[in-house]
Amino acid sequence: MKRTASLSRKTKETSVSVSVNLDGTGNSSIETGIGFFDHMLDSFSRHSGFDVDIKAKGDLHIDAHHTIEDVAIVFGKAVNEALGDKVGIARFGESRIPMDEALAETALDIGGRGILVMNVPFYSQFVGNFPTQMTKHFFETFCMNSGVNLHISAYGENDHHILEAVFKSFAYSMKKATKIESETIKSTKGVLE
Repeated sequence: MKRTASLSRKTKETSVSVSVNLDGTGNSSIETGIGFFDHMLDSFSRHSGFDVDIKAKGDLHIDAHHTIEDVAIVFGKAVNEALGDKVGIARFGESRIPMDEALAETALDIGGRGILVMNVPFYSQFVGNFPTQMTKHFFETFCMNSGVNLHISAYGENDHHILEAVFKSFAYSMKKATKIESETIKSTKGVLE
């Protein structure tokens, strides 16, 4: 069974289309108009092994908020749809990734509870044209729309390194959690919703 999904969302603020293949080879095509955000999503794709295609056009003349938020909405929903009934997935994933002086740790549960707990300090308002404040909002919105419970913590001195370690750690956690390792649902409830 193919674990793929393609979704689109259009509002007065943004137009977003996302395609994902959870059993891909890490190929990506990312165009959001926010260079550093594209870099992080491409890094996620490469390290998770998911094929990810994201095209977004948003009201960047205002700021990056709507574009980042709406990409997270559609991306989260696409991942959830691609997971289907979640039969056989490992469900849980965790990872520790260093990047120079920075270290990021993530742990997650694809159990249907879209909750984020994040403890990541930033020292500047932007990395490139990406507002660091939007990091938490991106992951929070992704979690709500994918049903993923995600914990992130990180430290470091350089915001670029911190962010890159966070996205790579998230990628490896998702890679582990979405891996098919049985023919059953890992829940005493018998379902993962």
